[in-house]
Amino acid sequence: MAEPKTPLMPVEEALALLLQGVAPLPPESVPLIEARGRVLAGSLTAKLTQPPFDASAMDGYAVRSADAATVPTRLGLTGEAAAGHAFAGRIGPLKAIRIFTGAPLPEGADAVVIQEDTARDGGDVIINQATLAGENVRPRGNDFSAGDALFPTGHRLTSRDLMLAASAGHSAVPVARGPVVAILATGDELVPPGTVPRANQIVSSIPTGLAGMIASAGGEPRLIGIARDTLPDLGAKIRQAADADILVTIGGASVGDHDLVQQALTAGGLALAFWRIAMRPGKPLMYGKLGGQRVLGLPGNPVSAMLCAQIFLLPLIRALQGAAPSVATTTGILSAPLPTNGPRQHYMRARIVTPGSPPVVEALPRQDSSLLATLAHADCLIVIPQHAPAMAAGDLVTVVALEG
Repeated sequence: MAEPKTPLMPVEEALALLLQGVAPLPPESVPLIEARGRVLAGSLTAKLTQPPFDASAMDGYAVRSADAATVPTRLGLTGEAAAGHAFAGRIGPLKAIRIFTGAPLPEGADAVVIQEDTARDGGDVIINQATLAGENVRPRGNDFSAGDALFPTGHRLTSRDLMLAASAGHSAVPVARGPVVAILATGDELVPPGTVPRANQIVSSIPTGLAGMIASAGGEPRLIGIARDTLPDLGAKIRQAADADILVTIGGASVGDHDLVQQALTAGGLALAFWRIAMRPGKPLMYGKLGGQRVLGLPGNPVSAMLCAQIFLLPLIRALQGAAPSVATTTGILSAPLPTNGPRQHYMRARIVTPGSPPVVEALPRQDSSLLATLAHADCLIVIPQHAPAMAAGDLVTVVALEG
């Protein structure tokens, strides 16, 4: 059956429609050890001050700077301070306290002379380098103070952020729940990874890549398996995924005699928002709602599926966590000419060949939508607009970094 001659929806229009009305999922509190990659559901402020006291930045001697302004000078050694063990008294005139890195500065002291600039002489220490007030001292609150803003709502937490949050007194953080994304492959020709394909069969590789991409974006991938090309099996698998926030189907969304996914979804109550977009590769992309569930129907070609997931699924996952959903782009310089483009926006697999600002990018020579090796060797996409004229080496182009 021939495809209907309906206009293809531009990528930007389709993405805006997909993100329309998306609100963050309900928040939950998770331990810091589990929070890497999660998105904050509320702003985070410091509960503590760091450092909590004026601390020595070096091993040496705590002094009053007025006593070490003229050198050499002899000071009487009257005690010791180490990390976790403060000197209990107050430093007096012409006195010094042996001090170690991280130890609280004794009361009355305002500087630390590093060990290399001193010499011991019995119970005295000889100061050989003039020292100013505040030298080699980490002031209280130098890093942050209680009440300081750490991260805003919508911030995705890195391992470095977790270290800061822990130091600021947090053991758990409020984050948006990561969406559960059910992944359903379709097709009689598919067999699971690790299975030796028989004649007319191929390995179902796309769910594996999607699962990694979803997890890296903070979602929870759930593999539903492979649905056969029958309406009963498709319907059963779709119902099996009913509690997921997003259902991603792979293949079978066209209008051929064996392309039954859209038919099965419609029978289950799908409200179709769009189908067929002006994207290359990825024209037969489908999106709609099945009750409260969002359904994204990806093409069956591996590269088409993964690139559509980059441009559409990842922004949806981010939006459901309260993070900025936009597709991040930058500018690159073409290393070689490119031909005139057709009526679909082309996402060309490419590599950065010379890092810089902007980087030099090279379109890979084989762009067929079935070539996984080409996709695996790419690290970015060159975005060529609809009906763009031929481009020359040195021209500026829009670049999207590959995620996941």
